[in-house]
Amino acid sequence: MRCLLRLGATGQIEVVSPFDAVTQAQLRAIRPRGQWLSKRRCWQFPLEASAALQQALAGRFPLEPELAQWLAWMEQPLPPLPPHRQMVAAAELQNPLPDGRSLFAHQKAGVRWLLARRGAVLADAMGLGKTLTALVAARALGRLADCRIMVIAPVGLHAHWGAEAVALGLHLELHSWAKLPAELPPAGTVLIADEAHFAQNGQTTRSRALLRLARHPRLRAIWLLTGTPMKNGRPAQLFPLLAAIGHPLARDQRQYEELFCLGHWREQAGQRVWQASGATRLAELQRLTRPLLLHRRKQDCLDLPPKLRRCWPVELDPAAGQGFDHRLQRKVEAYRRRADRGEVRRDAAVLAIFTAMRQIGSEYKLAAARDLVAPLLEQGEAVVVFTSFVATAQLLHQALAQGSLLTGAVAPAERQRQVDGFQRGSSSLLIATYGTGGLGFTLHRASHVVLVERPWTPGDTEQAEDRCHRIGMGRALTSHWLQLGVADQLVDGLIASKAERISLLLNSQERLLQRRSLPAMVRQLMQEW
Repeated sequence: MRCLLRLGATGQIEVVSPFDAVTQAQLRAIRPRGQWLSKRRCWQFPLEASAALQQALAGRFPLEPELAQWLAWMEQPLPPLPPHRQMVAAAELQNPLPDGRSLFAHQKAGVRWLLARRGAVLADAMGLGKTLTALVAARALGRLADCRIMVIAPVGLHAHWGAEAVALGLHLELHSWAKLPAELPPAGTVLIADEAHFAQNGQTTRSRALLRLARHPRLRAIWLLTGTPMKNGRPAQLFPLLAAIGHPLARDQRQYEELFCLGHWREQAGQRVWQASGATRLAELQRLTRPLLLHRRKQDCLDLPPKLRRCWPVELDPAAGQGFDHRLQRKVEAYRRRADRGEVRRDAAVLAIFTAMRQIGSEYKLAAARDLVAPLLEQGEAVVVFTSFVATAQLLHQALAQGSLLTGAVAPAERQRQVDGFQRGSSSLLIATYGTGGLGFTLHRASHVVLVERPWTPGDTEQAEDRCHRIGMGRALTSHWLQLGVADQLVDGLIASKAERISLLLNSQERLLQRRSLPAMVRQLMQEW
């Protein structure tokens, strides 16, 4: 193994060396501390440890060219930014935008807040105009520091970002989450990451690529936009975002997980495995993250019409009930046969069967969905329907014989055209999957949204409803939840439990959480079934 110092995938220094007791002792004494990465067989240190590393290793470890360039940039930093008041003045918050619009009061406050921070998470609720807020702040920074504006966003939202940039007279460098750049230009960059919860799993390629950009010496500011910073109610999902904005809590991942994620070692298949999927001390986490995480609710910022939720129990007749049980029994038997052959994990049977139950149940709710939507359309109402399953969306579209169908099979440009047609009134029905229609689009013409079933996470549920409940809506929104049996009741209860955790983080509410694990709830459900 060759000794060297290189730049890691997350923008940190990796020290590669065969085992040597003296070198290992030197590395343990380096401050800021590093950590041993067993899978990569190297030490990892923050960039701030570069001087101490080079002094301790006394030139014995050569620098790879990429790391040498980063360190050279660190020795020649960009000029300091102007005072905050000067940047706020450059934002021209009191003037109308070039297209005649004016910012809302909460957007102006958001611009001031962003300009005071080089790293921040703007976690306003969906529909409060985070895109425009971030672009106006970036425009001010660009005017005074002559830096480029780079936006990372799902491909389906590039048209929206492009249109808002044109309205402000800005040139954006747009990238998708699927393909992030490895470097930033030497002149300096303001980086805006939209739908930042895409990076909530620190082990994914896109999360690691975002961290690399976030630690780049030529980064002026990084602002993360997401209405769901802890999408599944787990503090572990917040850690990569805190690391990207340079929050002090992210300096030690193990300590963070012990404090807020119930991190502990457990035996699994004869091996010690680190578990950090729990949630605790959320009020303290909220207090510590509040300076760099801004969350505001719609009711605190806007005078919007209300959003009402209605639950519609779905009853199956005896014949349909027998058909449902028969299909589910076949799924159970098929899974058990595959488990006997070693093709799937036996310990995952409960969740696999539960997923099958939800998918079958979704199809058995088609008649109820049709009977709910058809009269609304006859009354001239605009309706959006969301489902988790493509097959359900296609079957409902065929049954109603009208409207637009929005799934992952539709090209991004065509998705926007369908949404624009719905907004103009060309169609009064839009049927979409959560993964496609529940992300980034504005559908405020709708006065009714139908959720055939709910996703696993409250963030996705809120995202879908708030595509319609946002600035520009003219009347109250009714959200219809179809609920078939105990499976839907379990998911809806799970959403409420996770939403309570998220509320504790974002809104600083003191509560005693009563939690049960999803596998435990599903096992009880299956035993009763």
